Amino acid sequence: MSDPKNPFDAMMKQAQEMAKAFPAMDAFSPKGFEAMMGTMPKDMMDFWFGDTVNKGGLDARTRLLLTLAGLTMQGAQNDMALRQTVRHAREAGATKQHIVETISQMSVFAGLPAMTRALELAQSVLDEEKDTKKEDGA
Repeated sequence: MSDPKNPFDAMMKQAQEMAKAFPAMDAFSPKGFEAMMGTMPKDMMDFWFGDTVNKGGLDARTRLLLTLAGLTMQGAQNDMALRQTVRHAREAGATKQHIVETISQMSVFAGLPAMTRALELAQSVLDEEKDTKKEDGA
């Protein structure tokens, strides 16, 4: 079915063969990759994304809540980015209510399906927090 004269077909075939050659590529999962990423400490977020350098600017929590709103507006399609943003927002001081209200506000603009998907992803992060606290004995 592929045209041997089509350079795009040849490139795609070569890329597929290269991907198959990577060790353990078939075992790769985005969830596993996400688990390797840490959560930035609040001080670091305040420095890089907050008002440490930009006095009088937005703090890290507000910036992360705005990011969460934007990801919801895009239809909550990037699971990993949305979950990481919720983790970082919590670390920066956002409460569960802040997160829920931010996502809920976007229902007016993004629609109920996007809001529902974002709330499900956010809830999965909040559930992880509960499980971690139970394991730590808190």
